Amino acid sequence: MLKQFSRRQTHGFTLVELLVVIAIIGILIGMLLPAVQNVREAARRTECLNRLRQIGLATTMFHDAHGAFPPARLYSKKYAVAPLDAGSDQPTWLVRILPFLEQQAFYRQWDLSKSYTDHAEETVTTAIGSFVCPSRRSTDGARAPTSRTQVLVTSPCGCGGWVEIDVVGGATGDYAGNHGDLSPGSTGSASDYYYGGNGTGVIISSQARQNGNASLKWVDRISYVSITDGSSQTALAGELHVTPKNLNKTPFNGPIYNGEDLAAFARIGGPGVPIRSSSDDPTTSILGFGSWHPGTCNFVYADGSTKALNNGIDTVTLGQICNRSDGEVQIVD
Repeated sequence: MLKQFSRRQTHGFTLVELLVVIAIIGILIGMLLPAVQNVREAARRTECLNRLRQIGLATTMFHDAHGAFPPARLYSKKYAVAPLDAGSDQPTWLVRILPFLEQQAFYRQWDLSKSYTDHAEETVTTAIGSFVCPSRRSTDGARAPTSRTQVLVTSPCGCGGWVEIDVVGGATGDYAGNHGDLSPGSTGSASDYYYGGNGTGVIISSQARQNGNASLKWVDRISYVSITDGSSQTALAGELHVTPKNLNKTPFNGPIYNGEDLAAFARIGGPGVPIRSSSDDPTTSILGFGSWHPGTCNFVYADGSTKALNNGIDTVTLGQICNRSDGEVQIVD
């Protein structure tokens, strides 16, 4: 007797069906990816605000301990004479608030009366998380090299040009103190905003007086009494503008502890100095605030509150927020 064998038929995907499935999966991933990126950016933006809140809290605690906000840096006025001619490249305000950020050990590595370049390389290159925005980088990517370079610098007046500078390296950061607006000027006169005592903001350059043989005492002291427009209406610090290609490049994003590089740790805002429209804004200005968060720039105010300002805010309103005592109060939602 002959045995009959039956062949079991199997079914699978054809090549066409497989390609259709892959295409569908690709479309779903493409639709999902922007949503995931938006969620991640929202988390980074919130963390950025939290870091600014930490800076604000540390700075207000410094005020409580010293009776004034820390000076952005020590810097004399034009034509100043002794004893108010000391200071230029001593450590910045970000060093002064370190003890209030639970960075006491790091703070002890600094001498506020000595030049930035007199400190150990390990000290000047140490970046801490509170000073970097998570949308831009980690602390490992927050360092500017030492070099000599030519930079094109322009002021709001339109003047400027190529300048060759010796670039001192060190840790970089993404937050800058509010030095005020441009009303004192930036034309080479003694009243220019960057000289000691001239800033209209909260974290301003201050003249220094020699205090014995050991330290420098800052003279121009800004306290809550000085903020006549109200601490809840006046910016304390915000995100500084820097494009991706200029990240970690002086003077666009220089060492934050070096008092000689004002734009690295303090900025201004108002007429002539808007919040930059985006991270890729091609402006060569090194004066203003700006963010890598879509549409907004984060700030902490002098009362410790944080706000995300629209990048399109008009410059008059921005100037009123940056000027501590212009008599104009702006409530921005």
